[in-house]
Amino acid sequence: MSGAQAIWTDADFDRMNWHDCAVHAVAFEPALPYPGRLLLDIDYIVEWIVPTPPETAFSFRVCPATLVFDQAWDVAGDIDLRGFSFEPSLDALERSAPDAAGAFEWTLAGHEFTLTLHATGFTQYLRHPPILSPAQRLSSDQRGGLSFAAQAYG
Repeated sequence: MSGAQAIWTDADFDRMNWHDCAVHAVAFEPALPYPGRLLLDIDYIVEWIVPTPPETAFSFRVCPATLVFDQAWDVAGDIDLRGFSFEPSLDALERSAPDAAGAFEWTLAGHEFTLTLHATGFTQYLRHPPILSPAQRLSSDQRGGLSFAAQAYG
């Protein structure tokens, strides 16, 4: 997956992977007269770098990103952080077949949560060029704190 592309949409869905992407914050934004927007502040892993022997640990190219579902509705979910720190992460983003109006049911399947919603699509903005990291999660300083900015770097 190339780190050069700074804006991704549901048209890119089949080329994307959210496995182990850290979730830093979630926002529900009213957008009258339409349904609102669901926004997530995540660390998007653009590349898993296989170790070169004798190294055994993966490294990662990670970007702070904003994942936006416009005109989202029927949001439901659960979260269970018992026994975990406040470090939720995604396992996968799944979508149903489109309904008669062209909308999808999206499932954000996390390791510690599940969130489902309906929306016609999404846009994901990589807010910073990829950062080489030994971890799948960036520090607050590396990512510039929390943000729901719908603006890509570049």
